Amino acid sequence: MRAIWKGAVSFGLVSIAVRLYSATEEKDIRFHQVHREDGGRIRYKRTCSVCGEEVTYDDIAKGYDIGGGEMVVLSDEDFADLPLSTSRSIDVLEFVPADQVDPILYNKAYFMEPEGTATKPYVLLRDALSDSERVAIVKVALRQREQLATLRVREGVLVLNTMLWPDEIRKADFGFLDEDISVRPPELAMASSLVDSMAGDFVPDAFTDDYRAALQEVIDAKVEGREIIQPEEQEEAPSAAVDLMAALKASVERARAARGEAPAETDDGEARPATPITAAKKATKTATKKAAPAKKTAAKKAEPAAKKTTAKKTTRKSA
Repeated sequence: MRAIWKGAVSFGLVSIAVRLYSATEEKDIRFHQVHREDGGRIRYKRTCSVCGEEVTYDDIAKGYDIGGGEMVVLSDEDFADLPLSTSRSIDVLEFVPADQVDPILYNKAYFMEPEGTATKPYVLLRDALSDSERVAIVKVALRQREQLATLRVREGVLVLNTMLWPDEIRKADFGFLDEDISVRPPELAMASSLVDSMAGDFVPDAFTDDYRAALQEVIDAKVEGREIIQPEEQEEAPSAAVDLMAALKASVERARAARGEAPAETDDGEARPATPITAAKKATKTATKKAAPAKKTAAKKAEPAAKKTTAKKTTRKSA
């Protein structure tokens, strides 16, 4: 990995020299725009909308549109004069309980590595955060912008999570929040049963990007000239018109069947009412049981016929 930033963590009167590394990477398959006929790359020129001339990077500045067709142009000197006190430091502002930080605030993650002789104070801060079960709220300047961030511990390494500012979080203003929608206790109980039947421990490695894998298969097949095999169709989700209670019951039974568990029972020990899944299973078992006696009956009928044939042959020989 290549360090993207070097600086120091200011922890009281202690300064910890660190390097930052991107902790994540996107695995999306990227495409180029090409000419459909010959596959040639599509190139774009940077041209001015006023004079129409092609512009080099050296002649490009940042502009802020103030409306009415007017633009304020900012130079590199304007940005250099901004008061970024944390330009090369990560200032710890306070330590807060980890569960008080809403995950919606998190933006990007960076691994933090101690530099030079800073290993001991780095480990000291790391262990202090682990013991207190808190995260550090910090300010840091990355790519000419001051950002709010947290410092937390992950697998023995300090991780810097940049955060959105509170005014960057939109308000969830939806009409249904003002509606008086009541949920019946049986529905809530069945929904809770569904949650329990699908409960488990989160193992990130158990989940895969199926779309990316399928897309890569298409690309590989194109390269090798192979036939592209379409994946099996997934079972369609029930429509909104399906009865909510019936859908919940069917979902619970499906989750139990997937885990190899027996159908749930009622408080009096009897099996719960049949759902579409349990009904189908029961019908299959019944059909299997009916087919078995039919075979036995046919076998019994065949036995006397065989005996009669043998008897006739014996009589002819004695004559």
